[in-house]
Amino acid sequence: MSDTKTAPLRVLFCIGINQNFFDLPTGQGGLVWKAFSGMMDAVADTPGVRVIGDIDDDSHMVGPSDGWPWTCYILADVDTQETVKAVCNLFRTTPVGEYTLWRYAKIEARIGRALTVREDVDLGA
Repeated sequence: MSDTKTAPLRVLFCIGINQNFFDLPTGQGGLVWKAFSGMMDAVADTPGVRVIGDIDDDSHMVGPSDGWPWTCYILADVDTQETVKAVCNLFRTTPVGEYTLWRYAKIEARIGRALTVREDVDLGA
């Protein structure tokens, strides 16, 4: 058996803010933003997760997103699919008043690998 370390999963967490957030009365979104910020900290603090970066473009996209283009993204190296599931579960468990974050946002994970030439590819001479 080989003792080499397995490469981490490269994961793109795609996050969409839904209509429930936009239905809040003007000035009442702060509780959601506070919870969202806490969720982002929890992602970074999750064992087995190394956040590479994130992107949010609320300047050029306004309103809910239920798919591509997503509201924001987190790119991370993650040790296992179980850890990916744990990150997604933060939307079910992060409190926002009497609700949880998934009332206001959704998450989907795209799992792949870092873009490199695989070892089984013959590059020729």
